[in-house]
Amino acid sequence: MSYDVFSAYYDALTENVQYSAAANRICSLLSRYGIDRGLLLDLGCGTGTLSVLLAQRGFEVIGADCSPDMLMEAQRKAAEAEKQILFLCQPMEQLDLYGTVRAVVCTLDALNHLPNREAVETALRRVSLFLEPDGIFIFDVNTLYKHRETLGNKTFVYDTDTVYCVWQNTLGRDGATVDIDLDFFVPLEEDGLYERETEHFSERAYSADAWEEMLKNAGLHILAQFDGYTENAPHQTSERLVYVVGKDSK
Repeated sequence: MSYDVFSAYYDALTENVQYSAAANRICSLLSRYGIDRGLLLDLGCGTGTLSVLLAQRGFEVIGADCSPDMLMEAQRKAAEAEKQILFLCQPMEQLDLYGTVRAVVCTLDALNHLPNREAVETALRRVSLFLEPDGIFIFDVNTLYKHRETLGNKTFVYDTDTVYCVWQNTLGRDGATVDIDLDFFVPLEEDGLYERETEHFSERAYSADAWEEMLKNAGLHILAQFDGYTENAPHQTSERLVYVVGKDSK
């Protein structure tokens, strides 16, 4: 899954994401556990917006993503911001760093994009392997409620200055998987003509109990959970959960 087409329009379609607020919240949570500086991994970093913001807040950042096209855009942003960020083209399940890191973040439901529970557990084990003993892992995930009530079997249309996108979701029979079909219509120089490009991927949601079990299997444990990037506790209609996770002592 390379997101080659999606990468070209990703930023235009995520203009509503409050990256700065998320970065502030992540830094605040890390600070609670004594982490204000040091080496930080942005796992599934995409086009690098959050990577740059965290670097601007004083962290040494490594960004990892499976999409070369996403990483090209991330490298451009880092250069414009005059920040030295190491970007690695790696799937989450094959994460391989040069050493341990003080913190790991994984945002915008990146873990939901992995194909199955086995892949999620593999990725979590890789995080555990490269996380320092007293390090902190912060990630967010879409919930089953969001997949069933907000995303499933819905169509969304985005009309930006650079692309017209039709986003179609299909909820799987399991009530947890959403298959996503994107059609991009890009205006050509010829008046009134468009070029169509397509992308397909899926997201899978899991119960809170399943996340706790997968983390336990990876040698990780939950320190705190929140309703999105707020101070509020999760509730039945939470659409995004934020987990703060520590590493088990041996």
